[in-house]
Amino acid sequence: MKQVQVVAAVIREGDKILATRRNYGEFKGGWEFPGGKVEVGETPQQALVRELREELHVKIVPGDLLDIVEYDYPTFHLSMRCYWATIAAGEPTLSVHDALRWLGAEEITSVAWLPADAGLVQQIGTILRSSEQG
Repeated sequence: MKQVQVVAAVIREGDKILATRRNYGEFKGGWEFPGGKVEVGETPQQALVRELREELHVKIVPGDLLDIVEYDYPTFHLSMRCYWATIAAGEPTLSVHDALRWLGAEEITSVAWLPADAGLVQQIGTILRSSEQG
């Protein structure tokens, strides 16, 4: 099975995280954490900075590794390194996505997440809820 290595940014502002909706390809209409493929010679963090600049026209600062998601789609295996991130400059602008939303703990399950992202959503929801309480 084909192996695909990607990175994803869990961009957090206060008690909300950024979700984007795909506007192309097989998974059009699904919600995801923004990111993309790691190019040859890039570190995951460098790929994340490049992808967010290309996709959302923002400069981000990658933070800690949140999780590594391994997911088998029907035609490929996805390995997705998910990092916390913050926006250092710019406002998210749509280019390869057709929508974006800032979601809090109570709204995080209100969108149709892509299968690989869905498992991470529960973990992030728990983190957001615990930070709201503490």
